[in-house]
Amino acid sequence: MKIELTVNGEKRTLDVKPHTRLLDLLREDLGLTGTKEGCGKGECGACTVIMNNKAVASCLVLAIQADGAEVLTVEGLSKGEKLHPIQESFIEKGAVQCGFCIPGMIMSSKKLLDENINPTEDDIKRGLSGNICRCTGYVKIIDAVKSAAHKIKSGGGDNGW
Repeated sequence: MKIELTVNGEKRTLDVKPHTRLLDLLREDLGLTGTKEGCGKGECGACTVIMNNKAVASCLVLAIQADGAEVLTVEGLSKGEKLHPIQESFIEKGAVQCGFCIPGMIMSSKKLLDENINPTEDDIKRGLSGNICRCTGYVKIIDAVKSAAHKIKSGGGDNGW
């Protein structure tokens, strides 16, 4: 089946099999390996992307369901060499350990901050509740989201975030 979608701002036309998941299309067909497969059941959040302004588990979305959609992956957040403030904050606050869950955490954080630039700690916990990290106690991740919110509120530097 032929589908058309926009991934990280670039229009794409692809032939996909009816059973192909969005996760597999991103990783295998488009080479966007930032999106990870954890559980394959939509429970861990490692494969989170933003599709039509909603955070979704790409392992649960068939590629044909993304026909006509706009998809944003972790690779689409940076502007050239300049990382998004969320990505910067995760690095600065030491929220990245093994890194496996981080793309999904970052995408869920982006969706949260797009909707609420002044999140409380409880808001952050709720916003990240679908993402599991096995390496941390989440403290540094929460700190990173708070820091990113502050950066974005203060203009996000020269890149207008």
